[in-house]
Amino acid sequence: MKRSTRRRLTQAALYAVLVLLLVLVVLAADLGAIKDNFFAGAGWGSGGNWADLITIGAKNTVIYTVIAFAGGLVLAFVLALMKLSPAAPYRWLATAYIELFRGLPALLVIIFMGFGVPIAFQWTPPGGTVGAGLLGLILVSSAYMAETLRAGIQAVPKGQHEASRSLGMSGTATMVSVTLPQAVRIVIPPLTNEFVLLIKDTALLSVIGVQIGQREVTTVARDFFSSGPSAGTATSLVQAAILYLIITLPLTRLVAWLESRQRRAR
Repeated sequence: MKRSTRRRLTQAALYAVLVLLLVLVVLAADLGAIKDNFFAGAGWGSGGNWADLITIGAKNTVIYTVIAFAGGLVLAFVLALMKLSPAAPYRWLATAYIELFRGLPALLVIIFMGFGVPIAFQWTPPGGTVGAGLLGLILVSSAYMAETLRAGIQAVPKGQHEASRSLGMSGTATMVSVTLPQAVRIVIPPLTNEFVLLIKDTALLSVIGVQIGQREVTTVARDFFSSGPSAGTATSLVQAAILYLIITLPLTRLVAWLESRQRRAR
């Protein structure tokens, strides 16, 4: 048997197995129960869950993500430069910070900032509980983005730095005008991926409690799960999942496009 024939037969067998599995799942599923629990009409129609999920939940999710990403990116630039500093104490401090917040769960950091810091220091971050949660997200995301930026800076060929210095440019001018612009282009795909992760991590803010107008998508869906048009069903959770996919899927495709573009450029 020819190799191409075997390959076609193998692919056909794999497709057949997949179709068989789908048929078995459909036959085993209780479609009526699925409809009642995940697609309750009261949650989807007029006066259902969508208004609050979109106008409050989705809006706040995007706002919180932008704030956390912008704050984390600024702090990450500082940490990346500190880790590349010729002064050892700066490298030690940056390394300790990055290892600490990369090693801690984001949920733990958010709870600590929301409850531990106000108790220990009698100080509440600006914005109340939401501000405390966003500060926790900034601390965690900055640690990951700092390593991404550091890798991007080191990925710029050393010849670029040497050529700039030979032209009389100072170390700072070389970093700002030559190295950083190239590094940013390199790290755009992983930074976009970090933005997508932050969109989902905003759901963790629900653990510290937020006011009605400050709820993000997951908190709104959880509230509708216990009360509202679709109370007692998972309809609101399905709607929340749809909103997250609407927000994140275009961004994940953007990451894939940017990565393929970089590969073609190289």
